[in-house]
Amino acid sequence: MPVYQAPVRDMQFLIHEVLKLQQYSDLPGYEDATPDVIDAILEESARFHEEVIAPLNRIGDLQGCTRHEDGSVTTPDGFKEAYQQFCEYGFGTIAMDPDYGGQGLPAVMALAIAEMTSSANQGFGMYPGLSAGAWRAIHATASEEQKRTYLPKMTEGKWTGTMNLTEPQCGTDLGLIRSKAVEQADGSYKISGQKIWISSGEHDLAENIIHLVLARIEGAVEGIKGISLFIVPKFLVNEDGSLGKRNPVTCGGLEEKMGIHGNATCVINLDEATGYLVGQPNKGMRAMFVMMNEARLGVGLQGYSSAEVAYQNALAFAKERLQSRSISGVKFPDLPADPIIVHPDVRRMLLDTKAFVEGARALTYWASLQEDLSHKAADEKVREKAGDYMALLTPIIKAYQTHKGYQGCNDALQVLGGSGYCEEWGMSQFVRDARISMIYEGTNGIQALDLVGRKLMQNGGRAWQSFFAEIDQFCVDNESVDGLGGHIDGLKAVKAMLVEATQWLGMNGMANPDNAGAGSHDYLHLFGITTQAYMWAMMVKEALPKAGDSDPFYRNKIKTGQYFLDRILPDADAHLAKLKSGADSMMALEVDDF
Repeated sequence: MPVYQAPVRDMQFLIHEVLKLQQYSDLPGYEDATPDVIDAILEESARFHEEVIAPLNRIGDLQGCTRHEDGSVTTPDGFKEAYQQFCEYGFGTIAMDPDYGGQGLPAVMALAIAEMTSSANQGFGMYPGLSAGAWRAIHATASEEQKRTYLPKMTEGKWTGTMNLTEPQCGTDLGLIRSKAVEQADGSYKISGQKIWISSGEHDLAENIIHLVLARIEGAVEGIKGISLFIVPKFLVNEDGSLGKRNPVTCGGLEEKMGIHGNATCVINLDEATGYLVGQPNKGMRAMFVMMNEARLGVGLQGYSSAEVAYQNALAFAKERLQSRSISGVKFPDLPADPIIVHPDVRRMLLDTKAFVEGARALTYWASLQEDLSHKAADEKVREKAGDYMALLTPIIKAYQTHKGYQGCNDALQVLGGSGYCEEWGMSQFVRDARISMIYEGTNGIQALDLVGRKLMQNGGRAWQSFFAEIDQFCVDNESVDGLGGHIDGLKAVKAMLVEATQWLGMNGMANPDNAGAGSHDYLHLFGITTQAYMWAMMVKEALPKAGDSDPFYRNKIKTGQYFLDRILPDADAHLAKLKSGADSMMALEVDDF
């Protein structure tokens, strides 16, 4: 059976030494996040996820969820008890607003716990993950009365949340939504329609489920401008906060999926279900984007967290599996053959994944700090800059990290060879589970188009100009740091490529929009490599002064950073070359000629 060990040491390195969280003690909630508190939370969370959540991963895959004749859904054995423990420990409340029962600690702490949950059991992790996104959408856009009604119980975990967007006829193009909402005399709405692919849509983990539903108010304009957002609880809530009658929002079926079997992915039927408008009529997408962006960051986290656990199990196998002798000479003469970790190609697969995971974790944690700064910083300019970074980096974190994370899971399976292809080793589950992350919450192709078509142009390009300037300043400030020269040179080079790509898209995308579409995938990946180069430069800078310590962690960090420079950074040249080839050959074939 696969195992999982939370990478607490790497998390501590990022939080304490790279992000230097103690420098932000003036932010609300940060004054309580002392190093000893942070370490205690990480260590307790690690124990819980290793001992309780990870052992349920295989069970969830084999059993899946069960829908009963009355539309109720039972989660796999052990999930309900584990979820109750998760809530009792308060793991879901870490960064939530204390006004509604949360602990108000830094967002990066919630992110670290979410990483552990996702690595240990991706299907299980989606239940609290979707709830956190729904919580944030209500917190950001709902009325104070709605917040007081729903958020405290959602904070506790007694109520969970979902996001109901997709319908049979529309996925990305939400302007095609047909679900309708009819206003009632008391100000509520009767909502009818069908939603599909609703993660955590029905289950037995919590006493109530708060659905956030996109629908069109009767008489609203067609298209995206006529969409509104509604709270549609599974059980209506009485004025005193107790649960009332069952709302006609039900699970019509469970999707038969390739992976994440432990999560109930539902067809949701709304039959004149009672709903409550969130925010202004016809402004639903603005409110839902709060949750969608939260979910996209969470999916980006899933990308590298899947690769993390797959890597751990591939590494363990590579150290134990004996097969042939090293091509450079026998390495373990007391054994009948050398373990396969001595072979360069096995090391290539392992190090590709290790270097990616550590860079992706750094970027995601760094982004979580930007999220807090965008809401909590006293300086308006700091809030603006951090908000710009979040908008710019969200599609990169989602798409680049899920693409590379899935590749990491595939490589980990390959390390196991025939054993990896057999279900009993559990590697195929990591591959199957990871594959969805490239699709849901906006496919990776859509993320690339969003980056090129919207994010680059927002506010006159203010976000990317600021980010590029920050990289330039880092290089100036650190070019004389002994031992960091390779990373500074690499960062300068890849950033120059990204500038060239941005300028090329600006000129050629305007002349022919297909050039922007054809280059968007490679532009996003070039941007992803650039962000990783920045993160690796920051990490190695912190590791260099401590490389002489008895703790090998810092020396290994430097060695892995060098591997990134030698073997991953060069991919940037290929992405730039493909982007600049334009759309001509891509669009040359007529449809019937494919």
